[in-house]
Amino acid sequence: MSRALLALDLGTTTGWALSSNGEIRSGTISFKDTRFDSKDSRFTKFFRWLQNQKAHYDIESIVYEGVTMMPKSSASAHCYGGFMGAVQMFGDKYEIPYEGVPVGTIKKFATGKGNANKEDMIRAMKGRGHQPVDDNEADALALLYWRLGNG
Repeated sequence: MSRALLALDLGTTTGWALSSNGEIRSGTISFKDTRFDSKDSRFTKFFRWLQNQKAHYDIESIVYEGVTMMPKSSASAHCYGGFMGAVQMFGDKYEIPYEGVPVGTIKKFATGKGNANKEDMIRAMKGRGHQPVDDNEADALALLYWRLGNG
C-alpha cells in the first residue's frame, strides 16, 4: 500500500487533495444530508470516507484548513467543528498525525497574499497544472503543496 499525504478543505462540500507515489489526485465530495438522514449523519459519512481513503492508502499525515476566525453563522461554526472533530478522532484512532493550517498561511503560500479570494486560489492551482472544479478543491490543493514544501 502506498504512503500518502491527505489535505482537506473541511465543509459540507469538502475539497481534498492526496499525494501518493509522486502523483497528486484531488476533488470534492459532498456530505450534504438528505431528508432521510439523521441530523449529524454528514459527520458519520465523512468519517467513513476517511476510513475508505485509509483502506486504499497508507495515510502518513493529514492537514486541513484551520479556520481561525468566526464563521458567518453559528450553523457554519458547528458544521466546521464537527468535521474538524471527525478528522481529529480519525487521526487519534489510527495514530495519524494531523494539523490545522491557518487560512491566511495557505492563501499567502499559494498566491503571495493572505487575503486572496476564491478566484485567486483557483487561478493559482491552474497555474500548477490542475483544473479544480471549485475553491474547495483549489484550497485543498494549495494546502497539499504547502505541506509538501514545508513537510
